[in-house]
Amino acid sequence: MGDITYLPLENGEFLYLATVLDCFSRRVVGWSIADHMRTDLVADALTMAARTRGGLKGAVFHSDHGGQYGSRAFAGLCDQLEVTRSMGAVSTSADNALAESFNATFKRETLQGRKSWPTEREARLNAFRWLHRYNTRRRHSRLGQRSPIAFENALHRTPTTLPQAA
Repeated sequence: MGDITYLPLENGEFLYLATVLDCFSRRVVGWSIADHMRTDLVADALTMAARTRGGLKGAVFHSDHGGQYGSRAFAGLCDQLEVTRSMGAVSTSADNALAESFNATFKRETLQGRKSWPTEREARLNAFRWLHRYNTRRRHSRLGQRSPIAFENALHRTPTTLPQAA
């Protein structure tokens, strides 16, 4: 699932954060920050997700109807990665509720009552730190009070004992 959120700066400008969330584990598997909302922004986030996961063949990528997600370039990237695109209904955030909730949490926990970041550098650093913390330490009730990475690791444990020899 993917979405874009605005990162307001004190000088009145914006940065834009595109994220790709794994709906099962809630892990942010891809993200990108830029000073534009061109297709490259969401393509970079999806490419990072493919690298994080070692490929995305067979995955379904859900988004809103933002122009970036409907572009030919993004469709081509999805085809190349063997990802099926899915889009919610027009003019409703309910179909992308997980991403919208994630963005609200991100802003609430990073801005902490402020209206904007003082500088582009501070916005980028705060985003990087928060995204790392979110994946590695932020607990989720849906995941049994585990972080997204701890939840994934618990699912993919390897046996610690060797099988008995014949």
